[in-house]
Amino acid sequence: MWPPSLGNELQIIRRSSYNTLPWKNGGGVTHEAIRVPPGGASFSWRVSLAHIESSGPFSDFSGYERKMVLLEGRGLNLKFGDGRRRELRQVGDWVEFDGAIATHCDLLDGPCVDLNLMTSNSLKTCARLERLNTGCVLSASLGETILIFSLEAPLLLGGGIGESARLEPWDLAVLSQGDARLDIMGPERLSRPAAVFIASISQ
Repeated sequence: MWPPSLGNELQIIRRSSYNTLPWKNGGGVTHEAIRVPPGGASFSWRVSLAHIESSGPFSDFSGYERKMVLLEGRGLNLKFGDGRRRELRQVGDWVEFDGAIATHCDLLDGPCVDLNLMTSNSLKTCARLERLNTGCVLSASLGETILIFSLEAPLLLGGGIGESARLEPWDLAVLSQGDARLDIMGPERLSRPAAVFIASISQ
């Protein structure tokens, strides 16, 4: 956690600390970054990385909205129970859908890894994928939580009085109060924009 004197609360959850769990339907494994609240089978919201090794159905998550971002692999095709289809081919492609709807995943050419954000239907959630050439400032209002997840480039997260921390790709930052500044680190600043998934959750 950040020092209280920063005037904000920013937790960095390292990829190495994610908790490995089986899928709800037993068809694969997920690496859970955070679950709120932390105990029990039910949750208000959760962030995890799913390793998809073979084609098959997704678990039923009735009562939740799902947001899914392709992180690694040659892509996948999602078939929904209402007849819709959505293909994710490039890193950063993402989709949101009702966790209650029957969903079948067909891998296009080998295993994939994706980021999953699941939020209770009782919550307000807004998400976007930013491609940053320069820094930006994020602000969490009262009762709001902001999630920051870099897909490929390391980021420098800065607090209000000069404190900073490095966010590696696939680490998760959780901002629950105040401001945080994001800056791109290393040669990525010059070669291409940094893809960052940013989501806000509130009552």
